[in-house]
Amino acid sequence: MENTYKITGGIYLVLDPAMDKATLLNKLASALTAGIQVVQLWNHWQPGADKLSLIESIGPLCRLHGVPLFINEDWDLLKQSSALQGVHFDGIPANFEAIKASIGRPFMTGITCSDNLDPVIWAEDNQLDYVSFCSMFPSSSAGSCDIVMPATVRQARALTPMPIFVAGGITPENMIALKQEIPFDGVAVISGILSAADPQQKVKEFKNALSINPTQHATQNN
Repeated sequence: MENTYKITGGIYLVLDPAMDKATLLNKLASALTAGIQVVQLWNHWQPGADKLSLIESIGPLCRLHGVPLFINEDWDLLKQSSALQGVHFDGIPANFEAIKASIGRPFMTGITCSDNLDPVIWAEDNQLDYVSFCSMFPSSSAGSCDIVMPATVRQARALTPMPIFVAGGITPENMIALKQEIPFDGVAVISGILSAADPQQKVKEFKNALSINPTQHATQNN
């Protein structure tokens, strides 16, 4: 089966599977109605979690809105569930060709980049679908990500035309200023949406901030 999804940017929602399942599904459904472009299941499982059950619950919601569902790191699950369209790696995998052969079907791929261009170069050489820089700002959910210098993202844009996402402490408020410093196509968010009382409204706020032209915004405020 050929992959019919295409990632160009937008709002990338990272789901925390450690959340209560019903709450997570309700928040996801709300966020999807506002226009999420990508969904990822973070590798943050509770001990003994039924991973496939959660994947099979999330998959139809994403499919209804034409949104690809990624699994973080645990690529073997792509062999067990057709509800997954891709895998997101936290670093360059040592055996990418073997992974592709093992999965045995088309799938999408993205990778986390910190303040280092090696993953960007690898992603470009291996024709990945996107790269995601973490962390732009201090963030509890970004974990051990290094703080990324703006110059690194600017250099990445010179190396590849693929979509660039930024993550880690991103808010609708700081995104506009960030756009004046670096080029990016989308933002990856966990708690900024999942902890919101109204995820649909929060997604709209992120989308609005992403759509603002930083040059025009700066001119209007001078």
